[in-house]
Amino acid sequence: MTPSTQTDPSKREVILSAHEVTVAFGNNVVLDHLDLDVYRGEILGFVGGSGTGKSVLMRSILRLIPRRSGVIRILGEDYDTVDEIKRIELDMRLGVLFQHGALFSALTVRENIQVPMREYLDLPQSLMDELAELKVAMVGLSPDAADKYPSELSGGMIKRAALARALALDPDLVFLDEPTSGLDPIGAAEFDELIAQLRDTLGLTVYMVTHDLDSLFSVCDRIAVLGQKRVLVEGTIEDMLSFDDPWVQSYFKGKRARLIPGRKSRQEGETS
Repeated sequence: MTPSTQTDPSKREVILSAHEVTVAFGNNVVLDHLDLDVYRGEILGFVGGSGTGKSVLMRSILRLIPRRSGVIRILGEDYDTVDEIKRIELDMRLGVLFQHGALFSALTVRENIQVPMREYLDLPQSLMDELAELKVAMVGLSPDAADKYPSELSGGMIKRAALARALALDPDLVFLDEPTSGLDPIGAAEFDELIAQLRDTLGLTVYMVTHDLDSLFSVCDRIAVLGQKRVLVEGTIEDMLSFDDPWVQSYFKGKRARLIPGRKSRQEGETS
């Protein structure tokens, strides 16, 4: 367990705050006056049923889709009211890994990683090449992967390459949208371990949209559950297990749920 989970929440720095956020598409209200805080240095797992709006909230925070109402504060700044220079500064402190990687197919891994550098920085090519190689190594890819195109990569390599691009500008806050989807159990576990290592070494804050129970149990410091168009509950795994809601109970105690050390499985309880 990381230090961030052992500290009084009132004393932790809120790096991302969503307050009274409402998002709707026509008459379809997806999020209704939702509140959520993310603390510096934590890995927050954001979970909910299919179609509840997990990715919608993430994209709304990133201003990729509009909000009907509500305030988003990033690193203490109201994202909607800051001037353009400040908004660019904030954007540079965010990294995003989309669900399927979203790499540019016509660019190599090296060139994909350099896209944010070209957009926000004025660096010589030689330095961008060095930085890209550093990010490739940071996410556990071999050096020769830098010159490969996305079509030449496995699913796991695509995820790592997309993560390298998300880290291109050394962000404070990284958004991960279903980072282990499509990976086999070993690959998913290795990716979870990589996220935890990067958080610890780089001091990242991680906002992870996921449905992967193994990720929630193994690397997330805190979990927020989306349901009924708002955050139903947030806290530790134990908080999830004790929360009296049918969907939450089914999700975290169902047939595919992990067994927590010291907690008997249903079958053990029936035979004891």
